[in-house]
Amino acid sequence: MTDKKKHMDDQEIHETQSTPVDDGQTAADADRESLQSQLVEAQAKALEYKDGWQRSQAEFLNYKNRMARDNEMMYASMKGDIIKKVLPALDDLERALQNRPADDAWAGGIELIARKLQNILDAEGVKRIAAEGAVFDPNFHEAISHEPSDAVESGHVIAVVQNGYKLGERVIRPALVRVAQ
Repeated sequence: MTDKKKHMDDQEIHETQSTPVDDGQTAADADRESLQSQLVEAQAKALEYKDGWQRSQAEFLNYKNRMARDNEMMYASMKGDIIKKVLPALDDLERALQNRPADDAWAGGIELIARKLQNILDAEGVKRIAAEGAVFDPNFHEAISHEPSDAVESGHVIAVVQNGYKLGERVIRPALVRVAQ
């Protein structure tokens, strides 16, 4: 580049920088304001993206928690369904033990089997619903008859026909009971 041309370019740059813009500002001030407005816009976009990211993170955590809760409920439901299928066998064993002869050796084996089944249920968190003598509660008991009784107060359970069970707070099978009138 020739010296004359270089001098002219320098002069143009100097004139451009000091040339007033429409409202009395220099070009450098206009550039600075333009850059500041771009910075403000970029910061606003960054905040918007950060907010969107945080919302996505929160939604994902909620989804994970919901899925874990749903899986837990499904597991408990399936477990309850399986246990419900085993309960009639336990009922039959208990009825057999109630009518057993006192001197039979095989009755001890049946009693051992019934205890093992009960221990398995206990280990799985299955609890027998206490019913005999309790106030009738339709959430835990199913009345099969209402009978007059001098020994038990009205609205209380006279006798349990079939034991009820619950898994945690969920009733697997209500107790079949006779209720005093």
